[in-house]
Amino acid sequence: MSFNHIIGHEQIKSCIVNSIKENKLSHAHIFAGEKGIGKSLLAKELAIQVLGGNHDKKYVDIVEYSVPSNKKSIGVDNVREIIEEVNKKPYEGDKKVIIINNASEMTEAAQNAFLKTIEKPPKGVFIILLCENLGNILDTIKSRCQVHKLQRLSRLEMKSFINKKLNIYNEEKVKAAISFSDGIPGRAESFINDEQLKVIRDYCLIILKGINEESKDDFLKNDLFFVKFKDQWQEVLTCLISYIRDIMVYKDTNSRDLIINTDKINEIKSLSENFSFNKLNGIVNIINESREKIERNVNAALIFDSLLIKMQEV
Repeated sequence: MSFNHIIGHEQIKSCIVNSIKENKLSHAHIFAGEKGIGKSLLAKELAIQVLGGNHDKKYVDIVEYSVPSNKKSIGVDNVREIIEEVNKKPYEGDKKVIIINNASEMTEAAQNAFLKTIEKPPKGVFIILLCENLGNILDTIKSRCQVHKLQRLSRLEMKSFINKKLNIYNEEKVKAAISFSDGIPGRAESFINDEQLKVIRDYCLIILKGINEESKDDFLKNDLFFVKFKDQWQEVLTCLISYIRDIMVYKDTNSRDLIINTDKINEIKSLSENFSFNKLNGIVNIINESREKIERNVNAALIFDSLLIKMQEV
């Protein structure tokens, strides 16, 4: 039995392995953590171990559910489908694993409808919930699950991930990916491979440059960028914050040693000459306020328009 191919999360892996060895594995688990942290990887490995541990086999009794593509949440009707699947006998052997992605997007009514099933599923059925926001999961659900809170990886673990999983060894590229990832493997992978993220990173620099150089009307045209990448709003705001942090660090130290976006050092140097610390701090506060409002489901388009206006006015 091995979780060794998964980098990081040593305490969680050890806990699961020991529980399986001692035949004390809970029938219900929650893996909670940020997007890209490794929830799905751990859940699928747990499922494989429950069903026999053969990585070369495609197990038909691992069944996954997610938010339907035409909806924003998992509703009662979707939960009824999941419960129906839970109650079906396994196709092979005597065990089945149900994995529910985006479980924090289950409505309160859906969670209540699922409560009895997660409390006492049929014998041999294991249920795994994956969520980014543990606060959205009802206490009555959490109390019936073993909760695993995934933490960000250390710089050493991130280096190992980038070397072994992404096959990147160039020192500058590895350093930049580690810094950008902030301990989240999925972010490092996006930094290396995601063409959309490269576009976002480049355009965020254009926005920061335009704060001081463009007229209000021209600057507001950047709302088209936010509309285009509305589904990647987290990446956009994180990227802006990352650049501003670098600008402040360079402005303070006149050194690249602590810079995250080392591949953009020339742009960061130039921008550091155009902003005061007060303005940079003000922009950071505006971005953080915008993030909080979007997380509370305030209309994103209105938030982005307001963000652009406030960034120039601060």
